[in-house]
Amino acid sequence: MSEIKLSSLFELETVEAGIYRGQSWDLGFRALFGGQVLGQALAAAYETVADDRVAHSFHTYFLLPGDAKKPVVYDVEIVRDGRSFSARRVKAIQDGRNIFYMTASFQVPQEGMEHQNPTMPEVPPPEEVQSDIEFYEANFNKIARPMQEALSYHKPVDIRTFDAANSYQSTKREPTRYIWLKARDDMNAQLSVHQAALAYASDYHFLSTSLQPHGVAVTDKSLRIATIDHAMWFHRPINMNEWLLYAMESPFSGGSRGLVRGQIFNQTGELVASTMQEGLMRKVDE
Repeated sequence: MSEIKLSSLFELETVEAGIYRGQSWDLGFRALFGGQVLGQALAAAYETVADDRVAHSFHTYFLLPGDAKKPVVYDVEIVRDGRSFSARRVKAIQDGRNIFYMTASFQVPQEGMEHQNPTMPEVPPPEEVQSDIEFYEANFNKIARPMQEALSYHKPVDIRTFDAANSYQSTKREPTRYIWLKARDDMNAQLSVHQAALAYASDYHFLSTSLQPHGVAVTDKSLRIATIDHAMWFHRPINMNEWLLYAMESPFSGGSRGLVRGQIFNQTGELVASTMQEGLMRKVDE
């Protein structure tokens, strides 16, 4: 298979005004990877806003599992265009059914009061952390066959999970996780594509952080795990060509649901984005 570029996932086909089609990547999961719909829906919304506006937040709900073997159609509704802010609502559609909703807000960049409370966690630099792809290749027989066949689709984002081996062990540990991430190939693209790429990557390893206090491995065959909703805020410009640290924690789980939140820092320690997600976590009898 030829080399896959991350930015290509967000090159949408215009079907007609406000209607766009995105191609799918099959990552070897049970369903379409949620990050793909996050990134493509944001890219679709960007197609309908003025060039002077930048996304600062989105809120989404995953309604039905998507099919990774089929493209996704995005229907963008223009909700509001004000002097400073614009709002868009996006429906993701497969086989005539709404599988996902996004509401995204855009703003004309403005100066204002600034502060940052969290400090960047102290973790080993990315050069000292093994790439997930190298870890998967070294543990090839431990990953599911569909994912074995889909490894090439995981390569466009260089993700390096600190202490990755624990993901495959049923040991209880603190509900925190740290990953380094960046585009594997330089992205010569505008800010909107970098934001879409980060939205895509923000769904990697996120909800499974809630499994850690319970000693449940992601490979547990009785586990059912799926995203319910996902929100993201962009605080500063995103550059996926440079390493970003994704610090995740799970403050709560209960009712067959897990809650996770994330903070994304650049290498100078600036907080560039924040995320929140709730998802289904259920053990079933085989």
